[in-house]
Amino acid sequence: MSFIFQGWTCGQCITAVRKTKRAKSISVLGCPEGPYRAVSATKRLVTSMHPGVDTLDKLFEYAAMRSPHSKCLGTREVISEEDEHQSNGKVFKKVVLGEYCWRSYKEVHTAAYQLSSGLAALEQQPKNNIAIFCETRAEWFIAAQACFMNNFTLVTLYSTLGGPAIAHGLNETQVTHVITSRELLETKLKAILSEVPRLQHIIVVDDTPTSWPGYPHGITVHNMAAVQKLGAKPENGKLAQHPLPSDIAVIMYTSGSTGIPKGVMISHSNMIAGITGMAERLSYLNETDTYIAYLPLAHVLELTAEHIVVSLGFKIGYSSPQTLVDQSTKIKTGSKGDTSVLQPTVMAAVPEIMDRIYKNVITKVEEMNCVQRTLFILAYNYKLKQLAKGYSTPLCDKLVFRKIRSLLGGQLRVLLSGGAPLSASTQQFMNVCFCCPVGQGYGLTETCGTGTLCEQWDYSTGRVGGPLVCCEIKLRDWVEGGYRSKDKPHPRGEILIGGSNISMGYFKNEAKSQEDFFVDENSQRWFCTGDIGEFHKDGCLKIIDRKKDLVKLQAGEYVSLGKVEAMLKNCPLVDNICAYANSEETYVIGFVVPNQKHLLALADQYSIRGSFEELCNSKAMEELVLKVITGAALAAQLERFEIPRKIRLSPDPWTPETGLVTDAFKLKRRELKTHYQDDIERMYGGK
Repeated sequence: MSFIFQGWTCGQCITAVRKTKRAKSISVLGCPEGPYRAVSATKRLVTSMHPGVDTLDKLFEYAAMRSPHSKCLGTREVISEEDEHQSNGKVFKKVVLGEYCWRSYKEVHTAAYQLSSGLAALEQQPKNNIAIFCETRAEWFIAAQACFMNNFTLVTLYSTLGGPAIAHGLNETQVTHVITSRELLETKLKAILSEVPRLQHIIVVDDTPTSWPGYPHGITVHNMAAVQKLGAKPENGKLAQHPLPSDIAVIMYTSGSTGIPKGVMISHSNMIAGITGMAERLSYLNETDTYIAYLPLAHVLELTAEHIVVSLGFKIGYSSPQTLVDQSTKIKTGSKGDTSVLQPTVMAAVPEIMDRIYKNVITKVEEMNCVQRTLFILAYNYKLKQLAKGYSTPLCDKLVFRKIRSLLGGQLRVLLSGGAPLSASTQQFMNVCFCCPVGQGYGLTETCGTGTLCEQWDYSTGRVGGPLVCCEIKLRDWVEGGYRSKDKPHPRGEILIGGSNISMGYFKNEAKSQEDFFVDENSQRWFCTGDIGEFHKDGCLKIIDRKKDLVKLQAGEYVSLGKVEAMLKNCPLVDNICAYANSEETYVIGFVVPNQKHLLALADQYSIRGSFEELCNSKAMEELVLKVITGAALAAQLERFEIPRKIRLSPDPWTPETGLVTDAFKLKRRELKTHYQDDIERMYGGK
């Protein structure tokens, strides 16, 4: 994953270089298609961390017994809130936050136990579904543990969902109880209660208000504290039913990047196997570390990450994208963001967030005077060479990169990347400037977010590491796309993942389950990912394509839309891009969210006047931006047929709230196509 090399001796550096060259996995049958396993798991895949700890409730109970008084979950105190009026008439909410207040492992376990007993007293039944529709916060994690303790099946819903999607999820899973926040209840859930006839109990995680008038007959609203008080009563104190490893722990809806979200049924044994695989690869972490949690807990990456943290015994400090750093949108000017206060050592991020950090820092470098810029470039290139040799650069880190590193608290030693491919240039930049190599992993909701992970010593870019000890990987030929296991110099094909971390299938969707999952002759369960990968000689996997992203143009050329987007997102003028093509046309087009600062500078260079929105709707600006993008594409060595021939500029960023990207900021191609349908017809000459 990600490590600082400061303080290493020469001998340790030489050892690190040797370890980067050793095999990360091998094909156990000696065939190019695999299956590939971690070198330490060639005989047997690992399914659990500790004997007898085979369900999620046992995992947290084990952690609480091992370190009862250690810090577990932390939340910042809200000191004040105020409205900040902007010159354009908009009003932004700003907060001043205090220090982190911590709950110990024992306190969290007690809180979860009481909530679980309280939910049972409110007639939530074992093996029945219960939903959490809430922002990432300590109460989300406590509620999840409460569900696991009493074998309530947890349904996760993204807090950014709109009304129809919320109603669909609650109705499809037939929940009678939902756990939410005051804000989401008042802004989203309340409006669709009439559409969810089975719902009986709403548990609000906030302490205030304590009374909830005006709700439909048959629905009772409770504060979490009141439910915990109910669960603390002696007559309610006994848990009804502990889960079995084979019981469903979570029904987790996918992000819907390729269509309608699917509910993935994940058993306790699936989660335990995935957590075990990740924890083994991250075993260098310990109780002194601190993890900052801000990604959606409804996403498999964050849910798995937080369980890895408790399995290794360190603490979680909660944050949000709006309060993460000093410059975040909700942080009042002059006060500190969460990373500055918490100073985390471990952080997970999706590529979109790291791409933003990369572009912001590069912009600041471009604004430096000549001497400062030259010094930065010299230090950057020098450190790049030293890292390749396995050496640290403490002087450069202190004099040149300390200020950049402080953006994320200054203490990071592990930066995990998942959710989507991270460009090599962004990964390299983060390695150098944050003094903490970035480790990429690969997994999907259907594999409990686990599959591969870079090793401690591997600071190469563009790869996702070797298989974890809980699973194995095969490559299946995809002849139509031109990928075969016998390809040279590396075997290539569709990635199939097998192991105990493979989920039980899709909720109420047997046909899709049959299509994407299968069981082999050895009773091993497999998932067909739809992603295309190649294995390198050292056993590392690289993701090179996606079946659903490959489009055949009219003349027969295949275009990987994901590859085109990844190359062009490195262009400073591009904040986001979606490439589009279909088999009836001869060329690629694109929808581009331009970087406002760079677009205004480009317009000024050519004396084109107008607001940002007016510039985005300007034909002249479209042509100028297209020229810049074409140059970037050629520099990235894209083929001529891969380069967008026409583009549409969008002044509005794509956020999960717009419905055009997922909560992990993956493009929703179907929704983007619908949104830009008129532009597609225009760019293809329809009108």
